Amino acid sequence: MRHLVFALLIWLGVAHAVQAQESGLVTLQTRQDSQGWEAVGRLDIRGKGFCTASLIRDRLILTAAHCLYDEGGGLVSPDRFQFLAGLRDGQAQAVRSVVRAIAHPDYNHSGDATNAADVAMDIAVLELDQPIRNSRIRPYLIAARPITGDQVGVVSYGRGREEAASLQEVCNVLGRQTGVVVMTCDVEYGSSGSPVFMIRDGETRIASVVSAMAQVNGQKVSLGTSLEEPLNALLAHFASLGPARPGGTQRLITSSERNDTGAKFVRP
Repeated sequence: MRHLVFALLIWLGVAHAVQAQESGLVTLQTRQDSQGWEAVGRLDIRGKGFCTASLIRDRLILTAAHCLYDEGGGLVSPDRFQFLAGLRDGQAQAVRSVVRAIAHPDYNHSGDATNAADVAMDIAVLELDQPIRNSRIRPYLIAARPITGDQVGVVSYGRGREEAASLQEVCNVLGRQTGVVVMTCDVEYGSSGSPVFMIRDGETRIASVVSAMAQVNGQKVSLGTSLEEPLNALLAHFASLGPARPGGTQRLITSSERNDTGAKFVRP
């Protein structure tokens, strides 16, 4: 697995990128710590585990598309999802069920590992049963795609830190190509769908969504989407579907052919 990921990093041209100073993971233990991050939540999936998701509209959350699939490759029923916004030590700022879940129309689910083309489209939106309208839980805006050398941050839940979100305030973008962003952000199983943030015009905006993780020569790296254009396409598709149908989850047909690089990654 390591040599396959290393080959991809060479393809991206970032294997020897110079890294700026990073910060470590900090658990958001108090209300003060969590201020501004309440719209990130744990996305529980009954019978499967959990991912991380974030509020982008008062009734829409954003996560990774592969979170919508079970181990056998089938779609998870919407009634198995529950979004716990700002979850900290058993208490959430808001709890919502899900009425439907829509993956990007160009996402191709390939089980436990995927290729670069799939990482680039590994996003999904889930419609909540009720809007979240709370002055402390504000939907996030979307940033332009990050470029090599940008500093970003990530808020995530993960294995061993399920009860409170963790913030890595500074990690680095090593490179970007064909819609894949390679970062040094520290993620773990359960961090799939975690929002990657940048500060733009004084606002905290989501610039990517965590899709996969790997190690390169002992260095942990994470991969995500170049979010802006894929999310616009996904939201346009979502809007075209009309009201939620019974069953909620919809399988989407691939609209274009893909380049399969053969590189494989581990899903966080």
